[in-house]
Amino acid sequence: MDRLIKLCVVDDIRSVVDMITKKIPWEAHGIEIVGSATNGEEGFAVIRETRPDLILTDIRMPKMDGLEMTRNIMEILPTSKVVILSAYTDFDYAQKAIQYGALDYVKKPFSIDQIVKAVVKAKEVWEQENRSRTQLIGLQQKIKESMPALRQEYLSLLVYHQTNEAELVRLSDFLDINELKPPFAVMTIQIDQFTDKYGEVPVKELELVRFSLQNIVEETIALDGAAVVFREGFNRYICILHVENPERPIAIADQCCANIARHTKFTISIGIGQCVETVQELPKSYQQSLSALSYHFYTGGNGAFSFNSDAQAVPVEWIYTEDSENEFLFAFRSGNRDSCVEWAMTIFNEMGKVSVLPEPGVVERLLQGLVLRMLRVLMEKFPRPSLAEFEAKTLEIRDSEAAILAYRAWFIELCEIGCGLIHQERASESQKIIHRSADYIKANLDIDLTLEHCAKQVNLSWGYYSNLFKKVTGSTFGQFVTQAKMERAKSMLIEDYQVQEIAQQLGYEHRRYFSEVFKKQTGLTPTEFKEMSLGKSSKP
Repeated sequence: MDRLIKLCVVDDIRSVVDMITKKIPWEAHGIEIVGSATNGEEGFAVIRETRPDLILTDIRMPKMDGLEMTRNIMEILPTSKVVILSAYTDFDYAQKAIQYGALDYVKKPFSIDQIVKAVVKAKEVWEQENRSRTQLIGLQQKIKESMPALRQEYLSLLVYHQTNEAELVRLSDFLDINELKPPFAVMTIQIDQFTDKYGEVPVKELELVRFSLQNIVEETIALDGAAVVFREGFNRYICILHVENPERPIAIADQCCANIARHTKFTISIGIGQCVETVQELPKSYQQSLSALSYHFYTGGNGAFSFNSDAQAVPVEWIYTEDSENEFLFAFRSGNRDSCVEWAMTIFNEMGKVSVLPEPGVVERLLQGLVLRMLRVLMEKFPRPSLAEFEAKTLEIRDSEAAILAYRAWFIELCEIGCGLIHQERASESQKIIHRSADYIKANLDIDLTLEHCAKQVNLSWGYYSNLFKKVTGSTFGQFVTQAKMERAKSMLIEDYQVQEIAQQLGYEHRRYFSEVFKKQTGLTPTEFKEMSLGKSSKP
């Protein structure tokens, strides 16, 4: 429920004061009497103490008249509404009081209804103005609350789009931006590995960390002169510096890196654009700062880099030739993990030895392109679903702030995954070849099954075939053939074939030699095995 509007009554006639304060049911009108007095000085003292919203006062009173009191009231309570009680002969005084700030006047003699009507009218005016004041205060509060966002938005526009000096001057005071004078330089500041360290941390803790880091940077930069620092995205800040000495920005940036490393568990990387003379050129310096920042690729963080226009014109000395790339892809296609890793280590080591470091973006695009060619090699050999692990790994480093060591580890892991797939495929294919060869052996036990003959059937050299056969089956080729023949002989003996007939069908020229081999394998002669087997089968 809204509070009652406060009313104070001042008149040098006590009966008038009593009539107004006691005879009228003010609460019914949402009004309460908070004080009264019978002279101007006393009245003003009561008003100063009770701070009423409405004042009803006579114009002629001892010690301080209504005119002077009105002027004093407007100085201490400019929102209060004053209604003057005046005789007809004091009309000029009443008019003067209105000029001083009184709202209305009531002529004497007056009725209670006239008093109520005048006071209620004053109440309505006060309430309307109070609503307007409340709305204005609310609007001002909203503007105050949104000021950081407005400031951030405008500062971002300065470095993203061309603006002009007049616009900067016009909005500097409103947005509480330090007055900046040319020449300018833009620094882009990035928190190293921020996502890795704080990816799952609550928002409040994140905000505290980012505020602390920004505060350290601002305090460090402020020691050197005028600058503004504002956020850009999740883990970046942009600083617009006033630069008197072109050599100072790198020193300031180095000090920022040192202070962050000293006072927090984080490190930062900073890219510095070249000095520019006008606000319109800030976007140019900003883009240069981003280019310089990208060189943290080579350090992994905790360092500052200045944009070097001369380096842009120097041809890149390294990376790798087409022949070198083809050499790598041949090793990869062959599943030669060691050769692939050695090639990668050599390439990455060469990056740090050249006189002009290659632009990081060029390095990243070359590596991404090579990875796509590796994927194409694998897609020629494997169905797409079996490449899920490789493809997932290719996406891990995209849109990240990875440094050269992370790129090297990522690329080598891709080599290992790809070569591992090829090795698995080869092992699987080798097993299929040997299993087919084993089936061939079992189906052709009546012919002369030599190692050379069986290797030729699967288009392998006899040496490779021999090693592969033992690796897959666990037996030498000769052991496998003999074992297969003995298993067939057992079946034929149970089927009541004659020993001589079995020996002939299994490629043994002499029955005696077959019997010797059979006994060596089973511990029984063919006849003993047959009798024992038939004897077992005849038991109930």
